[in-house]
Amino acid sequence: MQPFRQEPIAVGTDCAVLRITGEVDLYTAPQLREQMIQLVSSGVRHIIADLRGVDFLDSSGLGVLVASLKRLRTHDGSLMVAASADRTVRIFQITGLTRVLALHRSVLDAMTTDQHWQAAVTGEGLDAEEWCRKHDLL
Repeated sequence: MQPFRQEPIAVGTDCAVLRITGEVDLYTAPQLREQMIQLVSSGVRHIIADLRGVDFLDSSGLGVLVASLKRLRTHDGSLMVAASADRTVRIFQITGLTRVLALHRSVLDAMTTDQHWQAAVTGEGLDAEEWCRKHDLL
């Protein structure tokens, strides 16, 4: 098991990928909540939560994601999730959150399905794949 870590990676002025690793549970969910609040407070409106490195996700972590989605929507923003582990994807399916949160297999998939993200990455002079490679998100 990896230790809990979160790393925001800004894209343009209002987008960020939040790379999360380790366990997201009752003990670490408050840190995730605080990070999401800080991102929104700093002007980020579109977030991709990269959960591909998450070993465990419980209901408190899911609650933070749902609350973050609501917070972002009040600012005309969005939250997408990148998750590749079958157990993590299954949690979203079982809870019905796939109807609420856009779930993708990778950060690149999430970026390429949204025009706002494509524009943000292009504004940095890269295409989405190059940007993801540069930030070790492939």
